[in-house]
Amino acid sequence: MAADPLPQRGLLLISGPSRGGKSGWAEHLAHGWSGPVLYLATGPSGESDPSWHERVELHRNRRPGHWQCLEVGAQLVQQLQYLAAKPQAHSDSPPCLLIESLGTWVAWHLDEAEPLWRQRCEALLEALAAQPGPVLLVVEETGWGVVPPTGIGILFRDRLGALQQRLMDCSVRAWLVVAGRALDLFNLGIPVPKA
Repeated sequence: MAADPLPQRGLLLISGPSRGGKSGWAEHLAHGWSGPVLYLATGPSGESDPSWHERVELHRNRRPGHWQCLEVGAQLVQQLQYLAAKPQAHSDSPPCLLIESLGTWVAWHLDEAEPLWRQRCEALLEALAAQPGPVLLVVEETGWGVVPPTGIGILFRDRLGALQQRLMDCSVRAWLVVAGRALDLFNLGIPVPKA
């Protein structure tokens, strides 16, 4: 079953566990956009890690040739700010942004102290809200397994989960993708009351 057409603008979250199909679902949604698609990759290029390189190549090979890809790494917010300020030069419709993924962007900034991290999250929320077209954001679900055995693992899980909840509050649509099945969270879910 196909999803509804993409809205003209707004944030759409696609979350799920590793190898659950979330990237494929995000790409499926992006195929429905009539204008240009811009893929923003936050992960490292993978040249030094063969298994990561294999995953990057898999993603590259299944993207259509007319989609543009920018490897933004840690500079996601700066790229989003640039795109929001850039006038539309070559198309009547703004690009659909597909961001792969929030977890790798969070990992780039784990060494930051909490005040700087909070500022970075605010800047991300503002930059996402300023986009003229739809934004598909792939988010890893990390809190479903055992408690991470290291402090940095706990920090990653906690920061990613807290940021994901804030992003959900700003989203116009959201899906949870598990075992190759996309569940529409806006139709199935009820917001958790804020304490």
